Amino acid sequence: MSKRKWLWGAAVLALVGLAFFARGLWPADKTDARAQGAGGRVVPVEIGKAERKKVPVRLDALGTVTPIASVALKARVETTITDVHFTDGAHVKAGEKLFSLDCRVMDAQIQTTEGQLARDQAQLAGAERDVNRYSELVAKNATPVTNLDNAKTQSDVFRAAIKSSSGLLENLKAQRSFCTIAAPISGRISAANFKVGNFVRPADTTPMATIIQLAPVYVSFAIPQKNLPAIRQAIANESATIQVTVAGQAKRAEGTVSMIENSVDSVTGMATVRATMPNQDEVLWPGTLVTAEVTLRIEDAIVVPSTAVQVSQTGSFVFVVADGKAKVQPVTVERQVGLETVVSSGLNGGETVVTDGQLLLSNGTRVNARPSGAAASGEKAAGS
Repeated sequence: MSKRKWLWGAAVLALVGLAFFARGLWPADKTDARAQGAGGRVVPVEIGKAERKKVPVRLDALGTVTPIASVALKARVETTITDVHFTDGAHVKAGEKLFSLDCRVMDAQIQTTEGQLARDQAQLAGAERDVNRYSELVAKNATPVTNLDNAKTQSDVFRAAIKSSSGLLENLKAQRSFCTIAAPISGRISAANFKVGNFVRPADTTPMATIIQLAPVYVSFAIPQKNLPAIRQAIANESATIQVTVAGQAKRAEGTVSMIENSVDSVTGMATVRATMPNQDEVLWPGTLVTAEVTLRIEDAIVVPSTAVQVSQTGSFVFVVADGKAKVQPVTVERQVGLETVVSSGLNGGETVVTDGQLLLSNGTRVNARPSGAAASGEKAAGS
């Protein structure tokens, strides 16, 4: 019995000791937590500046490159190809010879018509001499007037024959000119669909080749109808410019917005806009899908680094650093321009905002601020 009592006593003493030990530890943990909540913790953060500066008002859209001019070459006479003067896919200039066609039949027809014209001219000369002779004889009453009238009629017939032969000759010469096919515009030519020896005719549905103008070109894209007033005003002010980027290329092509389609698509609520791009270096290729960035105007605004803007259930906000502490500042975000965000209200410009480390912050948290990586590298470069 005494052994059992001894065991119970030992157990009670152990529990009491444990309780005292735990009581000694609890106040210390609670005190540290209160100290941290009271602002004893310092959070390292990166900072940036809210600046007032000129920023563009832009619209972004997906567009398609379309040629201003595209010509499908077709034969205008029925004959065979005797020569092809270009390389498939080459750049050709307006007036450059592209195809030569067999024209021997037309050459023979032209010679025949020229012979007929010379015969009619000779006959007209003889008829005019008869008119002159009969005119003198009628004046002397040496011949009937009927002979003079017949000579004049014959002369008129030969004049009509000359006119007909001249017209036929001009037509044949025009047909003869179709045997040489030249480039009507400058641009990039496709592969030749017909080679030397092929028979071509005007009824062919497949063109002999196609030329597409590459400089300048159009870029067409669609914008929501709510943006129509702004872009129309920009076009009226001649301030609407466009930069186009092709996927996989760092170089941008620049141009101007030239027109808006005269109606809005009632199904999608989108309006088609077209821009003219000089494209002298042929960065843009017809049919390519591009990203269009339209600048409507330049205006003064307050901007902050986009990484500074946070979103909560009540809206957007930034942490403003003042006197070594972070303060929650609600802001109204208008739009994003590159790596910066335009703020329409909440900031006056010149404030220091937190760009990294916001997860550990609350209103009034002490911070250890350092410039962001981009800003720090810029300052270092300026100092060196």
